[in-house]
Amino acid sequence: MLFAFEADPEVTRRVISGIVIFFGTSVLSFVAGRWWGKYQARRQWRNKQFLGRIIVSLNSLTDGWLKIRTIFERSLEEVFLNSVAIEKVRSASLRATLDNPLLPIDKEDRWYLLNFVLNAVAERFSNGLMRYDAGQPLKPITYLLFLTCEVVGEDRIRKVRAMMLRKDLLEDFPYWDAMPKLEQAWHGDRIVTLRRAAELYKKEPDNFLPIEIYI
Repeated sequence: MLFAFEADPEVTRRVISGIVIFFGTSVLSFVAGRWWGKYQARRQWRNKQFLGRIIVSLNSLTDGWLKIRTIFERSLEEVFLNSVAIEKVRSASLRATLDNPLLPIDKEDRWYLLNFVLNAVAERFSNGLMRYDAGQPLKPITYLLFLTCEVVGEDRIRKVRAMMLRKDLLEDFPYWDAMPKLEQAWHGDRIVTLRRAAELYKKEPDNFLPIEIYI
């Protein structure tokens, strides 16, 4: 036996309205998200503030030269795998100044934030560690990691940076008064940052985390 059901017009209207509202809000959210993303990108470019990414760099002081080489650049989310940690880094980066570019991080947070960076850097050099453990004649070199947010160059670009410098150089910094030879004129700002780092290391070494690299 077949039964015929007559659809309730009010129910039909509500269902159709719900579908229209769902798709309408989805499209609106998509458009608003795209607009907000472009607005943020334009704002960052205009202000020369790129605080959503972190650059890890090796700072080399050899043969009278300062040489800066990038290890990697990633988004904060790729390195600091926790939303609270990301917010702490962003907040500290906004409090860094031209005269004091090291991130002002609360004492209880320093090791945890630096450890995120250390783990990301260690991935890049794990091959050397395994070769050293297997008995190959490699030399361990201890570097210190620390976090900064410099204002550098003519365009005054602000970026979150994790810097690496050999521990012996930070303990006995060779350029307190003089300048090394620079590959770029604006690299003089980096020497100012390294001086501040050397000063801070003597007073608060927990702002730094050692990492051994095998070469």
